[in-house]
Amino acid sequence: MTGQNRAYAGDGSYPDSYYAASANTVRTPVPLAGDAAADICVVGAGYSGLSAALHLAEKGYKVAVVEGARVGWGASGRNGGQIVNGLNAGLDSIGRRYGAETEAFVGGLLQAGARIIYRLVEQYGIGCDLKPGNIYAAYTARHMRELEAKQVLWRRHGMDDHEMLDRDAMRRHIGSDVYFGGMMDTSGAHMHPLNLALGEARALESLGGRIFELSPVTGVEKRGGDVVVRTAAGTVTAKTVLVCGNAYLGKVVPALAARVMPVSTQMIATEPLDADHAAALLPTDKCVEDNRYILDYYRLSADKRMIFGGGVVYGGTDPADIVAKIRPNMNKVFPSLRDVKIDYAWSGNFALSFTRVPQLGRLDEGIYFAHGYSGHGVTGSHLFGSILAEAVDGDLARFDTFAKLPWVPFPGGQMLRAPYSTVGSWWYALRDRVGI
Repeated sequence: MTGQNRAYAGDGSYPDSYYAASANTVRTPVPLAGDAAADICVVGAGYSGLSAALHLAEKGYKVAVVEGARVGWGASGRNGGQIVNGLNAGLDSIGRRYGAETEAFVGGLLQAGARIIYRLVEQYGIGCDLKPGNIYAAYTARHMRELEAKQVLWRRHGMDDHEMLDRDAMRRHIGSDVYFGGMMDTSGAHMHPLNLALGEARALESLGGRIFELSPVTGVEKRGGDVVVRTAAGTVTAKTVLVCGNAYLGKVVPALAARVMPVSTQMIATEPLDADHAAALLPTDKCVEDNRYILDYYRLSADKRMIFGGGVVYGGTDPADIVAKIRPNMNKVFPSLRDVKIDYAWSGNFALSFTRVPQLGRLDEGIYFAHGYSGHGVTGSHLFGSILAEAVDGDLARFDTFAKLPWVPFPGGQMLRAPYSTVGSWWYALRDRVGI
């Protein structure tokens, strides 16, 4: 169960993002050197790994986390900062594919990931600029019908925090005339994603957990009754290993490489806006994502920058000019930002599963994994991290329900999955443009 992992993170520095520039913690990374031991070893110091490690440390386990770059270096420290409930795959899709029982099970977890985040932020005093409320924006009448159906469906599963917004109501939240209407989730939120990850790392260390950064994993293998995680400079031997590398795992664990595809998305952050301008754009300071297949998402930072993201590149490569790709979308929604300076532009990968349902399972005795949040990783990763922790601690109920769901390979395999997905996205983007 070994493979090669190229130096994907270079020297381990964070990308030149607004989040890295405004991080409230400067960590002194401790690389793994020599041989270490733990009850549990977690591969990856993103949200999945940190959530699993924290939940296990709270139960008294000795936990070590091995990270190839820095805490939150991947998607966990680069994302849009939106706490959006549910999974990427809709409950109706889950019901059709896996049956009513699975739909009901997932329906009972719609807000579980967000609740974990809120609990951790409060319990450990994590400063991450947490603000309530997220809005789904509809461009067309068809989009509104989809949101209305979603409200009905989620109510059926006990979630009743959606408020429908007509065009006038949307204008009270968003200073733009481009939307037909929308829906607000009052139980959603937004925050500074890297500071959340850094705060979770501090919380883990306060409970005795160890984090080895700048230590790319080169292999995970069974050795007798133990599992050994190897890096170029050392090993961690544990009874259980949780593989949480997601879009940045590479081929370290070959059995996982074909299950998900890295997909990049891009973000820009403006210079700080004056208070009146910021209030005119987002008067109630909610985060927003639209309802298209290739969507835009945006929010205001704590210092009143517009953080605007969108677009995808299947296969995980970065576009040559991020600003040129994203700025026109921002200008369409907010023409008054046309001449505002862009201070930061960055890209990052999420892991897409073909079914848009996250995957978790067991590769061997004592080796577990979770990945494939498909663009809904902020809440999904925290939820699945907690489910991994439950399984390690002996409660397999939720783990087994997800683990038994079959994963579906991308058509064309690893060679053709990116062009296949690109062609599919063109069709859905066309539907969005013509309103069908």
